[in-house]
Amino acid sequence: MRQGNREGRRQLLLAIAERYKQADRGAKKTILDEFVAITGYHRKHAIRVLTTAQTKTLSVRRTRLRLYDEAVRQALVVLWEASDRLCGKRLKPLVPVLLEALRRHGHLLLDEDVQHRVLAASAATIDRLLASTRLAVLGRRRASAKPAIRREVPVRTFSDWHDPAPGFMEADLVAHSGESAAGSFGHTLVLTDIASEWTECVAVPVREAAVVVDIVRRLRPLLPFELLGIDTDNGSEFLNEVMLAFCRSEKVDFTRSRPYRKNDQAWVEQKNGAVVRRLVGYLRFEGREAVQNLNRLYAASRLFVNFFQPSFKLASKTRTGSRVTKRYHPPASPCARLLASEAIPETTKDRLRSVLEKLDPLRLLDEIRTAQSNLADLAAGNNRPRVAVSDAGLEHLLQGLATSWLSGEVRPTHQVQPKVVRSWRTRQDPFASVWPRIQERLEAEPDRTAVEVLDRLQAEGPGLFTDAQPRTLQRRVKNWRQTAVQRLIFPGPELRETHPTEHAAISCYPSNSP
Repeated sequence: MRQGNREGRRQLLLAIAERYKQADRGAKKTILDEFVAITGYHRKHAIRVLTTAQTKTLSVRRTRLRLYDEAVRQALVVLWEASDRLCGKRLKPLVPVLLEALRRHGHLLLDEDVQHRVLAASAATIDRLLASTRLAVLGRRRASAKPAIRREVPVRTFSDWHDPAPGFMEADLVAHSGESAAGSFGHTLVLTDIASEWTECVAVPVREAAVVVDIVRRLRPLLPFELLGIDTDNGSEFLNEVMLAFCRSEKVDFTRSRPYRKNDQAWVEQKNGAVVRRLVGYLRFEGREAVQNLNRLYAASRLFVNFFQPSFKLASKTRTGSRVTKRYHPPASPCARLLASEAIPETTKDRLRSVLEKLDPLRLLDEIRTAQSNLADLAAGNNRPRVAVSDAGLEHLLQGLATSWLSGEVRPTHQVQPKVVRSWRTRQDPFASVWPRIQERLEAEPDRTAVEVLDRLQAEGPGLFTDAQPRTLQRRVKNWRQTAVQRLIFPGPELRETHPTEHAAISCYPSNSP
């Protein structure tokens, strides 16, 4: 028994614990000698376990009920995919907005209890429930401006912004040169509002001052606020006579960052990675067709990013010796920040709310995936016909939200090579003949565990199943429960209404141009 199993010692303890407690001093010594000789326990440890057996060993073990079960996790996986895979802290404030939008368009119908628990989940709980899902997914040249232009454009550092009103934007160019900066390639002009983090992206075929100014002039009426200022780096595409004349004529404040100090433009630099590189990656795009496909991608992503992508915004930064402490505002989308701003007129806020009610986040995400697929084909040199957005594609995206994480990377612009999904078995399934009967029992008693089902099968057919097969049955029961949960979460096509996304809402903002 010294090398015996743990269960044997436990059974022995249950058998003699009560007799030990009721015995007198001499009998206890005899029982204790026998118990130590059989179990190999130290004498003091044997006294402790025999004395406390009534409260610890003999008590019925109470299992803690799971508050966030598989249904909640599946719902969060869908919301995580629909938000383009945000972290828990950014996803938490977006959950109510996404649930309402998906419910309104008939994409996601949750049970009232499941919805209540999804809304109650904290950011840490969301990260914990999505941890396994996430685990399964597993230098540009600087052009110098003329010194005379530099002297006319004042410098503005990161600490000079304080708390500006909506309308002061940072601008930057992102190069799509791939692994080589030689030759001609496309760029993306990124403009980010300091106050709300509203972001606009436009692809340009060449890096030229007149093109940049023309894009800023065309974007200005589409902004939900008046353009008050532009802050750029020291590149010649920004610091030139054309941009300086435009800002002076339109009464737009024009400033620049210090050379080689990227943190002076922290807001737009952050969007270069969180928006442009996240959408497009680091592939090389050149030619007119690539620029057109980039702009199709940005047409859908501008609505998705500005209405359905919460982000962090720095509230304060203090330094104590070598220790830097940063405080952030609660995550919020650019649209939410504009709706909360007192500087935005109520008419503009009403238009923003109207646009938000009409937008379907899944349709926008489908358009983004389609444009990314076309861009990936262009970068790889594939000449196959370009994919177009359709209701069939949206239906495929909707059905795959809960399981797309199993395939790894879903953005075509970031995929290295397709992952082969294993669809074969290396051993014969021992439960294939009785699985219909097991499924009937699970449907009748869904709380029944796989171990209990196996015990019942062994009792009905002695010798057919062994004690070494519970893990195999547990995997099958787990897959059955996931499928059952998906049937509860996802409605059939006949229960969903198709609400086309009104892309005309892009231009429904009031014109601020004079």
